[in-house]
Amino acid sequence: MSRNDSNASANAELARQINQEARRDPTSPDAGKLVGIANGQVVVAADPWREVAERLRQAEPDPTKCSCIEASAADEQVEEIWRSV
Repeated sequence: MSRNDSNASANAELARQINQEARRDPTSPDAGKLVGIANGQVVVAADPWREVAERLRQAEPDPTKCSCIEASAADEQVEEIWRSV
């Protein structure tokens, strides 16, 4: 497994855990928030997406090492940010 694959797996696993917790417990600190993850760690939980993207870029300039979720969302799809305008 390459480093990027390992990083993507760590981000996806953390995203899944955060989303499950937020769906199970609406009082969770991440519930209803947009969560940015880089290198297997939560970097930001905020709103709107622009703030999440800016904080992620500050923490990790390589967008292939970052992902985002909307905690509490019905689906568990992880989104990757390639570029912010």
